Amino acid sequence: MTRSYHLPGTERTRRNFSLRARRAPRLNGSEAGFSLIEALVATVIMVTVTGAVFTVLNPSSGIFQTQPEVSDMQQRMRVGVDALKHDLIMAGAGAYSGAQSGSLTGFFAPILPSRQGNLASLDDGPGVFFPDRITLFYVPSTFSQTSISQAMPNASAELKVNGEPGCPNDDLCGFTEGETVLIYDDTGSFDTMTITAVQNAALHLQHNQQGDLSKSYGVGAKVVQIQEHSYYLDSTTHQLMHYDGFQTASPVLDNVVGLNFEYYGEPTPPTLKRPGVDQTVTYGPKPPALGVTLGTWPAGENCTIKVVAGQQVSRLGTLGAPNGGLVKLNDASDPNSPLLTDGPWCPGGTQTGNAFDADLLRVRKVRVSIRVQTGNAALRGAATGATDARFTNAGTSSGGYKLVPDQAIRFDVSPRNLNLGRCPS
Repeated sequence: MTRSYHLPGTERTRRNFSLRARRAPRLNGSEAGFSLIEALVATVIMVTVTGAVFTVLNPSSGIFQTQPEVSDMQQRMRVGVDALKHDLIMAGAGAYSGAQSGSLTGFFAPILPSRQGNLASLDDGPGVFFPDRITLFYVPSTFSQTSISQAMPNASAELKVNGEPGCPNDDLCGFTEGETVLIYDDTGSFDTMTITAVQNAALHLQHNQQGDLSKSYGVGAKVVQIQEHSYYLDSTTHQLMHYDGFQTASPVLDNVVGLNFEYYGEPTPPTLKRPGVDQTVTYGPKPPALGVTLGTWPAGENCTIKVVAGQQVSRLGTLGAPNGGLVKLNDASDPNSPLLTDGPWCPGGTQTGNAFDADLLRVRKVRVSIRVQTGNAALRGAATGATDARFTNAGTSSGGYKLVPDQAIRFDVSPRNLNLGRCPS
């Protein structure tokens, strides 16, 4: 006998649901989502790729910041080179009409390793040497060239001059108020001054020379318009400065951290060209004739010529090979170069007034070195000197591609007016 049982409705429903659940298929991996390990691996890969992308882009960002600074530094160096080269190449140009014409090196040293001018704070004094300072003199192309007609005492405020042939008729040889002029003679003496008034009819020039002149100038002393330029490094503001010798000092370029001048000169000392005939010399101020006294020097002598056994010979020695190549006149590492600060002193034998070392008459070439830095401290390294020679002044850069090292340039200038009588070697 077969028995049948009927389950209640609720129990039957629960049993059917359990059976269906056991028979349900498993989900595919793509439908189940990411596990924690898979998510971590994906994150690591993403971070690695992102870092690689930024590593590629970072140099581009650094170059974008540094290139404008590099271009600016190069442009500033060009400005400095142009300014110095223009005045250096003209140094020594003298008068070209009347008596006492020719290169200024036949009368005094037109290149001085120091600053000279009316302002006491910018006048280094006579006979000193600074490797980062230079003063240059030259006569521009001008009608303003004449000579004095009456002796001029040291304290005089007026020049009585000659009306030289060829002078313009409307002015006294073209001299004008405010013009800078130079007075010099063949003894090695010179002074600069500013014209304050021009009296054409009386042939008088008034000036505002501060203090007494270096000497009392005699009849025939030359008066010419002059260009005077002093260049020096202001180590406090890091600027290449220009001083006009009177009242104005102005910056030429910023962020200059190095400036150096080296001098190369004639190895052969000045000598008489035609002994016994006249007193002309190869260069430098000509000496008086034998038996004639000039200032405090013995008869027949001056700062470059002395008398030995009745003959006038050079007071200076020969440097290097006679008639050889130019020789270095100073040691750039020694700010007190003895060759340019040991005398003999022109013109009077003492280190006073506008005195200069006689060896400065030898100068024929100047070597200039300029070093500039970026003005952005964020592009300069934190180490300097022996630790990192690329930087003179420390900055805040952490390195990498955001570094702009100092840039330096060195060039030589041979002033044409100091080399007119020299044969190439």
